[in-house]
Amino acid sequence: MVAGSGGAGLTAAVTAAARGLRTLLVEKTGLWGGTTALSGGVLWIPANPLMSRDGVPDSLDEALRYLAQIAGEPTGATSEGRRRAYLDAGPHLVEFLASRGFRWTRIPQYPDYYPELEGARRGRSLEGELFDGKRLGPWLKSLRRRKGPEPAAQSKDFDQLVLALRTLRGLIRTSRVFGRTWIWEALGRAPLSAGLSLVGQLMNVAIRDGVTVWLDTALRDLVVEEGRVAGVVLERGGKQITIRARRGVVLTTGGFARARDLRRRYQPVGDEWTSAIRSDTGDGLLAGLEAGAAAALMENAWWGPSFVSPDGVRAFSVWERSMPGSILVDTAGRRFVNESASYLDVGRTILERNQTVPTIPAWMVMDDRNRRHYPLMSLPPGRTPEAMVRSGFLVRAGSVEQLADAMAMDPAVLRETVDRFNGFARRGVDEDFGRGRSAYDRYYSDPRMKPNPNLAPIQRPPFWAIRIFPGDLGTNGGLLTDERARVLDLGGEPIKGLYAAGNTTATVMGRTYPGAGGTIGPAMVFAYLAAEDMTR
Repeated sequence: MVAGSGGAGLTAAVTAAARGLRTLLVEKTGLWGGTTALSGGVLWIPANPLMSRDGVPDSLDEALRYLAQIAGEPTGATSEGRRRAYLDAGPHLVEFLASRGFRWTRIPQYPDYYPELEGARRGRSLEGELFDGKRLGPWLKSLRRRKGPEPAAQSKDFDQLVLALRTLRGLIRTSRVFGRTWIWEALGRAPLSAGLSLVGQLMNVAIRDGVTVWLDTALRDLVVEEGRVAGVVLERGGKQITIRARRGVVLTTGGFARARDLRRRYQPVGDEWTSAIRSDTGDGLLAGLEAGAAAALMENAWWGPSFVSPDGVRAFSVWERSMPGSILVDTAGRRFVNESASYLDVGRTILERNQTVPTIPAWMVMDDRNRRHYPLMSLPPGRTPEAMVRSGFLVRAGSVEQLADAMAMDPAVLRETVDRFNGFARRGVDEDFGRGRSAYDRYYSDPRMKPNPNLAPIQRPPFWAIRIFPGDLGTNGGLLTDERARVLDLGGEPIKGLYAAGNTTATVMGRTYPGAGGTIGPAMVFAYLAAEDMTR
């Protein structure tokens, strides 16, 4: 019995079905795929089989050394046993899904987020190949998707897509992406990439292998008999029904990013800026706590700098703040962070700084050269609808001082900040925060910008600014689980018959993020381990 239809839930269901277990997966909404479907669909899997195929050296010990440096002392959710279980099982998950027909591709140039540390590598991040959604048949209609066009762009394309107007390589990659989108659609196919490919391929395997999937079916309670979770109470079609589970129940319903009461109790900010889906309300977490489960890292989330458009759409800033000709400033107009650092680090810095210096909202300040050269969210380079300026979503001014006035900050302070940064940009060395020093910083950058591909003076009018909020991809604190994904009680003992994975649980990553796919990787690996343990 699996509750939740994101990457973790589908992985648990596929694994259980492949091992011969009669499997039911339920999703409380009418759309399947969870937050995973709207994500980049990337998994961080060290020593994965595609690295071996390509002759790229890696090992469990190297990955452990790397994790130890960024995750700190192993305790609770981040125990040595859980770290080892995750790293050891990751390659097995990749091979298992490949054996079921899942097609993988590697992002060879993507570095770990702290590439200068011992044990860091490039190419540990994987994603699904482009997938034809028409293979899902009637299930395609209920796949959770974003509004608007969906070009067949994979995660490994984006570092070049942002350079379409700057480099020949970027232009060629962009042409290929839109060319293959057109070809697939002309052939009557429905190209699914990124998170849509990930959940699409998993659902395709699940249906083929006999998994029963119920949509519009909510988890209401766990059935506990003689200390063992023996089933669930579901609400379906306006009625409550009890389903018994002989081997176990796997909770993969996501976190509590949209549960306002829980966020007020545990989190530093509410749900105003989260990118998690609206149904991410802690159902599995609450059911587990009611059954006597322990919890950890409840104050934690996958933080990141976020835009909030006038229509309420939230979007993570991944590449925008890293491109030359832009900076982040607090409400006083001062820089406070390496803008090119990982989104977790930048988001967490906003929250921590806001405790002493008002930093919500922060502002991303750009000049016109930046706006003409690089995309901003879904806006192509050089295209800025006047409606976005009139609404106040984007601020435009003829000078830095006028921009400061529009943002209600001291013009002299912002001018001083910009002048200091411009000096760094001309010399190619960010003396305050080291932007552009790390290989990770330079993954999203402009190689034509010399001497530092992340730095360019902010000097060409008009000048632009956009608010930045401390958003999140979802919470990542929750039920405490062991190395076999078994939910633990307050005494540290497994609750028989109860498993959990993904954002329903306290993440093995603790308060860090090792590389692209550090969210979905552990979610799917521990879901796989849960189903394997039930089989045994």
